Parts: sequence; structure tokens; C-alpha cells
Amino acid sequence: MKNFFTLIFLSLTFISCENERLISLKGLIYGTTYNIQFYNNSNENYSEKIDSIFKVIDNSMSTYKSNSIISKINNNQDVDVDNHFKNVLSVSKKIYQKTNGRFDPSIGLLVNYWGFGPEKYRSNSEAKTDDQIISLFSKVGLDKFKIVGNKLKRPLDSYIDFNAIAKGYAVDEIANFLKNNRIDNYLVEIGGEINASGTNVNKNKPWVIAIDMPRFDGDRSIYSTLELNNISLASSGTYRKFKIDSDGNRYAHIINPLSGYPSKTNILSVTVKASSCIEADAYATALHTMSIDEIIEFFDKNQEISSLVILENENNQLEELVLNDFY
Repeated sequence: MKNFFTLIFLSLTFISCENERLISLKGLIYGTTYNIQFYNNSNENYSEKIDSIFKVIDNSMSTYKSNSIISKINNNQDVDVDNHFKNVLSVSKKIYQKTNGRFDPSIGLLVNYWGFGPEKYRSNSEAKTDDQIISLFSKVGLDKFKIVGNKLKRPLDSYIDFNAIAKGYAVDEIANFLKNNRIDNYLVEIGGEINASGTNVNKNKPWVIAIDMPRFDGDRSIYSTLELNNISLASSGTYRKFKIDSDGNRYAHIINPLSGYPSKTNILSVTVKASSCIEADAYATALHTMSIDEIIEFFDKNQEISSLVILENENNQLEELVLNDFY
């Protein structure tokens, strides 16, 4: 699953407040970190149940586990899909349609081909050619993938990859679990993808997060802060994960599904707010493959979501594009 992490918590506390106690769960999952904060009026921290949610999603959709459902599918094995797989494919198809194919989990062959996926399709030193890209495209296109019964019907030797959306889905699943246990004040974060509800009770304020400054040197600093309440947020960036070829050309890790090539863009990071984290996660990836004019047009048509786009202008200075009242 995606491993860039673009958000930092500003308010973590462990003080009891009246009858509610702040529970804090932290750890490593999906190749990144998770941080879950919630207020509960009992001593139950739900850690084992939350771990089980992590595990079942990992067993369904991790391309890094050879025995996961998605890995078996990509190896052309006959396997039933579970409800998690069905849910994520359903949302993926929705975003695929709304972005005119800009978000497409079926481009896994191309992700691997360019050396950004869990498998190496070809040697990274081998020159890439248009003919090779065209050949791979015959197996790409989410409209070619559908569930029939409990089976995924797809082109033979195709490769589906939910790494750009699975973390957001996991965030939503844990948030729903907390809601179902009558927990109203929580913040769930996995690798920078967030679902927040209620308030930070101890501070009597909304949950506050910080958005990273895009930096190529690997250091971290804060670009801006944001209050979250009953909303989801996800970020995607090109400034941490990229490859440089022998000629010094830098390739972003986000593949444009319409061209088959890594995105060449001056957009450094995209942060999206939406009602669900799975949708915010998908949109944050898709926007990197759009031009600025296309992004503006997209948000004019989709007022229910908002975004902060940070880009580098021709003078190598940072500029921002705030869409649909992001702040």
C-alpha cells in the first residue's frame, strides 16, 4: 500500500477528561505508521479488534503478500473475492468514471513496468519503448474488470493494484467500527490518510493536523495547519517517491493511466477532503495526472469535495491552489 506520509499530528494527549479517557494506539502497518486516537468512557481500547481489521484487509488486498486474495488473482489463480475486495472495486469503478479514467487500479502492469510496484516487470535499466507500453495497455482498463458471483473476471495476465486506495478504505473501516461502538470523538490516521469525528475533548477544539511542506531533501517541515471535524482527508505527493534514470530524468511514482507513462507535472502535493477517506485517497492520486485547468474544471463539477494543491511555478517557487473552500 502507498507509503508516503504527508500529515503530522499536532495534538496528542493522554489526559483523562471527566468520564471519558483518551485511548491512543500507534504502530506500523501496510509499510507505514498508524495513529488512532479516540475518547471512551470505559477501559476498552479495542486494540485486538482493530488489529483484526488491519489483518483481514491486508489478506484481501496486499500485493506484497503472496497469499493475499489480490496476489492470487494477479497470479491467475482461481480464488473467491471477499466483501472488502468487492467494496474497494466498487468505489474504484465510481472514481474511475468520475475522473474519466484518471484513477485506474488496473494499471498495475504499468506501475511494475516503471519500477514503482511490488514486482519488477522488466529491468529498470532497459529502455522503455512505446511498443512495450501499447502491449501492456491491452490488459489495462477498469471497465474490463467485473465481479461475477464471487470471482473477478479480467483479462488474463492483467494486474490489479489497490495500493492507491486501500489505506483510505482501512481508515474508513476502523472509523465505522468506532462509530458502531458509540464512540463519537476520534481521529484515525494511516500513513497520512485521516478520518476525524467530533472533537479533541481535552482541548475542547476540533482535531488539528499539519500538512507537510513539499521537500525533496527528505527533511520535514509544516506548510499549514487544518482543523478537521466529521470529515476525511488524504494526501498524495510526487516529491518523495520517484526514480532518476541514467540521463538524470526524474520520473514520478504516479502513472498516468491515459498515457502509460509516469506523470510529468509541476504539482508537488495534493490534499483532498471528502466524506469518506477511500474517495479522498483515490482523488488525491487521480489529480496528479490532470493539468491545472483540468483540476479547476473537475472541482467546479464536484462541489462536494475540496482540495489544496501545492505546485512549483516556473521560478521554482511554491504556489497553492485552494479549491471549494478547503480551509
